[in-house]
Amino acid sequence: MIRLARILQMKRRSIRVSFFGLCCSLLCLAQAPDLNGIAHLAFRVSDVQASRAFYEKLGFEQAFELTKNGKTTEAFIKVNDRQFIELYPENGTPDTPVGLMHFCFEAANLDELHDEYVRRGLTPTPVRKAGAGNLLLTMRDPENQLLEYTQYMPGSLHSNDRGQHLGTHRISDHLAGATMTVHDLSAEETFYHLKLAFVPRSGSDTRHLRIPGSSNEAVKLVPAAGNPDTTVFFTVADLSSTADDLRRRGLRVKMDPAGIALADPDGNIILLTRPGHP
Repeated sequence: MIRLARILQMKRRSIRVSFFGLCCSLLCLAQAPDLNGIAHLAFRVSDVQASRAFYEKLGFEQAFELTKNGKTTEAFIKVNDRQFIELYPENGTPDTPVGLMHFCFEAANLDELHDEYVRRGLTPTPVRKAGAGNLLLTMRDPENQLLEYTQYMPGSLHSNDRGQHLGTHRISDHLAGATMTVHDLSAEETFYHLKLAFVPRSGSDTRHLRIPGSSNEAVKLVPAAGNPDTTVFFTVADLSSTADDLRRRGLRVKMDPAGIALADPDGNIILLTRPGHP
């Protein structure tokens, strides 16, 4: 009986994966909105200076920051010319907890992306110019998670920084993805698969979703229960030498089956993996 139950469970899982794959294929044929990849991850942090120092220890540099009344309101840590980590200071209110604030995806043409999302029954905001000088639209997923989309524009702070602040001792030059904690996995999978045309990175894992386009960057949906912190994936060429390098920099690392794990000052996990993993 136990064996039969397991077989039935596996068959149900296979049918579910096949269904998602079929739906994703059909939507992809219907003008799937390709994206250039992840533009940035934004975090609310308990101490901007401490978080900035942590990333600087990893070899990343701050490209620029926004300030108000002499205080940092947003720090932009540069991974490469198209990817950043944004740090926002905690302000002590219940509606701004420490942790992941949003993903931001890069698109080549936000006006076209906006119109395609409207055709798919979504409600993106109108395209506008953001504070750093790039175009921006936003949207909410079924659990009210903010999603941003940007189009880099000539003359913006990001574009003007091209070729600069690329630390020669960066532990990685590619942000490959991150986890997103969710409560209703089924609803979130349906939204990202069928509305945004994200596709499973492998046929058996419908929660590890590759962003449409050629970047091979991904969002991994994980249950909120037991996963309070975000994991950010960076790629490295050699895990062993990278671990030795991190130890020489005075950082505590943990060898994980998927790569090298270390924690930022607020407990979020940085996971260094080989390209194409996890």
